[in-house]
Amino acid sequence: MTLAARIRGLVTRRYVPTLLLSLAAGLVVFLTARGLFPYHSLNHDEGVYMQQAALLLEGQVQHYPPPALADEFRPWFFVVEDGTMYPKYAPVPAGMFALGLAVGLPRLALAAIAVGNVALVMALGTEAFDRRVGVLSGVVLALSPMFLLASSLFLPYAPTTFLNLLFALGYVRAVRASEATTSRRWAGLAGVAIALAFFARPYTAVLFALPFIGHACWTLWTGYRHEAGRLRPHLARNLVVAVLGILGVATALGYNWLLTGDPLLFPFEAFAPLDGLGFGRRRIVDHELVWTPALALRANVALLRQFATTWTAAGWVGSVVFAVGVVAWAAHLRGSDASPTFDRPHLSDDALRLLVLGVFVSVAVGNIYFWGSYNVQGGLEEAHDGLMAIHGPIYHFDMLLPLSVFGGFGVLRTGEVLRDRVASRYSPRAARVALVVALVLTVPVVGVAEQAALSQPVRTSADYTEKYEQAYEPLESTDFDDALVFVPTAYGPWSNHPFQSLRNDPGFDGDVVYAQHQDAESVYEVVDHYRDRNLYRWTYHGVWTPDETERVTGKLVPLDVREGERLRGTTRMGIPPGVDSAIVRIEGEDEVHEYYLNDSVGENVTVNWTVGPGSLRVTDDDLRPLGESGPVAFDGAEELAVAVVLNYDGGATLTYRQEFDTRARGGTVEVLWPAETSVCSLTVDCGTEGTYLPDHPDEHIDGVWINGTLTATGRDG
Repeated sequence: MTLAARIRGLVTRRYVPTLLLSLAAGLVVFLTARGLFPYHSLNHDEGVYMQQAALLLEGQVQHYPPPALADEFRPWFFVVEDGTMYPKYAPVPAGMFALGLAVGLPRLALAAIAVGNVALVMALGTEAFDRRVGVLSGVVLALSPMFLLASSLFLPYAPTTFLNLLFALGYVRAVRASEATTSRRWAGLAGVAIALAFFARPYTAVLFALPFIGHACWTLWTGYRHEAGRLRPHLARNLVVAVLGILGVATALGYNWLLTGDPLLFPFEAFAPLDGLGFGRRRIVDHELVWTPALALRANVALLRQFATTWTAAGWVGSVVFAVGVVAWAAHLRGSDASPTFDRPHLSDDALRLLVLGVFVSVAVGNIYFWGSYNVQGGLEEAHDGLMAIHGPIYHFDMLLPLSVFGGFGVLRTGEVLRDRVASRYSPRAARVALVVALVLTVPVVGVAEQAALSQPVRTSADYTEKYEQAYEPLESTDFDDALVFVPTAYGPWSNHPFQSLRNDPGFDGDVVYAQHQDAESVYEVVDHYRDRNLYRWTYHGVWTPDETERVTGKLVPLDVREGERLRGTTRMGIPPGVDSAIVRIEGEDEVHEYYLNDSVGENVTVNWTVGPGSLRVTDDDLRPLGESGPVAFDGAEELAVAVVLNYDGGATLTYRQEFDTRARGGTVEVLWPAETSVCSLTVDCGTEGTYLPDHPDEHIDGVWINGTLTATGRDG
């Protein structure tokens, strides 16, 4: 059969609902990803997977940073070892994202995965019940806030669920196939899918597969005991799945061996040995707690409560129809002589329904053993906090299968009960009218519930986007060419945390290279390596916190290295009303000298200073030392500062501060200029909170302004 004939066979009346609904869901995910998360989300794992995807497109599984500069370029959640860097995550989800990255539309991969998940849930709903339930299952899934938002992020949960669903469909079709060849083909698909799922997220794959593994073991056991003649096809089918699944395990272990040197040491564990399964002391980076069974139960109860009320289809509506579906199926079982039969050659519908419901149980119970169910919540006392506030309980993403399938059945049974009761009392025509009226009345209720469920996470995510947009504005309005940009380390010595969009090319040789601005020594090591690049410093006014409402204003400053035997600096600043005295400070890493400004303070103050190969000193004659006087000595590379503290009557202070990275080398001195300039109230050093913004005077009190110059004197270098 030709490809065109296959496509024509799919585009039939039978498959049109699946195609239309799946494509619609994919389009919504694509638009959501582009519109709501253009700079990614609060979950900084997205940057890790995108960095990994770029690596895979270059045929690499690890970074090779410039020599001795790994710490200056280390991305979030990457392990540094012997001068190389590798991510703690397995490459399967990133490989799926790389397909979109390869065509220049990264979020196209998210849409494709969403299309696949909806289509597979509809297929499994059809297998378990019928085509009507299959279509309704897809609708319930598409209306689930967690599906919509988590699928719009570059995270591994939707991709892994796609592989798990592909495994489930392959397994069911393999069991139900009437021909041995067809059965083995479907079994092969199931084996490949679960192998990739295990490689992607081992524990997630195991929890999903447990009910199906149980079914496979049961069929082998009953075939051995009661139907020896039927054992061979069972054994052949399950052997295909098992062998391919084991190959997936072997691939994962081989990947471990390649990166960590130990097949049993996962990169995940190499990054944080105590960030894994089990009770006891758990730790990742600076976050630590003791994970006890009592805390685990409490955390998971809180999580499932939020799941049931917010993250299913239209919030609580999805949970209600799921419960109706389960109760209706249980009533069906009680009212019939049949029971779920696992030992028949063809998997019965009720047995499959039990397997689907088993996924709900295995995922819910299995995640009690993993402290991630606590971490995804910002706090057990606050319902709308933490990562769950923006994309839901993502470690439970696989539970959307049973919620959708039984939710679809619940919707169908509710409609059938209404139809039958009206038809029995009135007429079939009245029953049809009643169904239409019920649908018309239900749609706005579902719409309101869906809006209520989505409003808070969408609003929070939109606020984050606005926050990043304001911070990145100077970067986006600059056309970089062969640039090196130093960025602040808001959350410690990590790249892409929290600034996920500022990622380097795998070769650290793109039009713009982003390096962490750590200390003076590391800054000059980076500058020496990229000596021919145009230098910039990107910073911001404000304090970066996870709070989406606390905005910062970005600032981009072109830099150059000033060099000479001695450099002369001049700092001029405005004096706001009410200032009655001033103190000049010169600072090194371990030494501070202060001077009192003898002259009366007018509308402005000028301070002159010099920096030589081993010292920083003030050169004005009208300064009176406060304590020990003289220059501030330094050796090698060091951050120096010149500050002027303005004193108000009553004890308040305002400090102008200029910090600059300096290096003495041979008989010359180098300074990275302009300096980082800040204006601080009540403290002499307020970091980025007081970053001076000359183009935004409203950020500072009246009368505040500062500028400085730096020129070489004596023999120029």
